[in-house]
Amino acid sequence: MPVFDYDPPDRFVAGAVGQPGARTFFLQARGQGRITTVALEKFQVAVLADRLDELLDEVLRRSGGRAPVPAMAPADLTDEAPLDLPIDEDFRVGTMALAWDPETAQVIIEAQEATDADEEEVEDEPIVDDRPEPAVLRVRISAAAARAFSRRALDIVAAGRPPCPLCGQPLDAEGHICVRLNGHHPGGLSA
Repeated sequence: MPVFDYDPPDRFVAGAVGQPGARTFFLQARGQGRITTVALEKFQVAVLADRLDELLDEVLRRSGGRAPVPAMAPADLTDEAPLDLPIDEDFRVGTMALAWDPETAQVIIEAQEATDADEEEVEDEPIVDDRPEPAVLRVRISAAAARAFSRRALDIVAAGRPPCPLCGQPLDAEGHICVRLNGHHPGGLSA
């Protein structure tokens, strides 16, 4: 099982490549003279950012405000630069995990490679699995860096297609069939 470990990375960001509606999303870590780039779905980026903020808010709450966790992303950690090139996908993310290490006051983010086993569900059968262990990207970052990561990730997700004001689904340049209107145009039918 290859483990791409960054403790801490020089840079850890979410990014997207392509036009809205056809973007590919990535997490990218850089440090120790190497870059690891993993692909994931837009919703995974959004969930990761939301869960990071929830984790940090909970750490702050439980510590009574004493934990070294900023309430907001520090401006000096803002990273608006594009992903590092070349963008060579090391693997596609299946599952992710978050943890708080109170000894180092760091957030640990793990992104595990998607496997065929993620898709398989066989009941009451012993699984004989000779496939290699999935790859893992493990990143340890400060709470401030986690807030900055989260802010950028949410901005990247929001930079896509605008939502329909009625149903909230993304609007396409080619048109949009609104589920709230059962496929009808909001102006009604013209004679």
